[in-house]
Amino acid sequence: MDGDILFSIITPSAGNRPNALRNAVSSVERAARFAGLERNQLEILIGFDGTRGAAPDCAYPVRTFSLPRDRNRGHGVRDTLLKLSSGEKIIFLDDDNVLKPCSLSRYMRHREAEMVIGRIDAQLALGQPWLPVFDDGPLVRPGNLDLLCLCLSRRLVVDRCGGWRFHGEFDSCQRNMADWHHRARSVTVIEEVVGIFDAGRSLDRAALSSRQKDLLDGLVGERGAPLARPESRRAPSLALA
Repeated sequence: MDGDILFSIITPSAGNRPNALRNAVSSVERAARFAGLERNQLEILIGFDGTRGAAPDCAYPVRTFSLPRDRNRGHGVRDTLLKLSSGEKIIFLDDDNVLKPCSLSRYMRHREAEMVIGRIDAQLALGQPWLPVFDDGPLVRPGNLDLLCLCLSRRLVVDRCGGWRFHGEFDSCQRNMADWHHRARSVTVIEEVVGIFDAGRSLDRAALSSRQKDLLDGLVGERGAPLARPESRRAPSLALA
């Protein structure tokens, strides 16, 4: 490696989950150490949505930005952070998720691919263990893929696709992922687990997302009526959390 920044970690935060954020940043540090990255080969960019927050301690550079309140599930924050990033590869890590220690080393094996899709542990968020599900349906479809599954080339996301698009759409995450998949010149799918979704859900009191609240309310409702047969429900789209 030539010492240039290899990975840019894009992290939007509402500022109300400091413990979860520290957990997320610590997971990046562990993954970077496991991959043998030098300090100048990785950057973590944290965008606070309409508030001020502190940068968690980390052996690798952490840049924080207090941005105008977007109130749009981090879409505008991601767009700004993409423009400020310098890494060859882009990874989206929300403040309540974590990377697995081996994730960056696995991505480095496929450095030539513009889009790498890995598995994430989703059992804390869904009634199924993994995303994506490998079946006969399209891999890139609503509810089957989350930003945490992806490692993307900056050339693809920023240079050719213009950064984070479709800000004002409710399904912005899904649209961007589909656009990147469509326009990627090379896509590699790996079955190894690269992240854990909702790993920081219980680390901060009163800091649940709307999706997390809906999921927990549903569990409480089902336990409160054990004799009632639950209606079949479509899995919520993790990309819209």
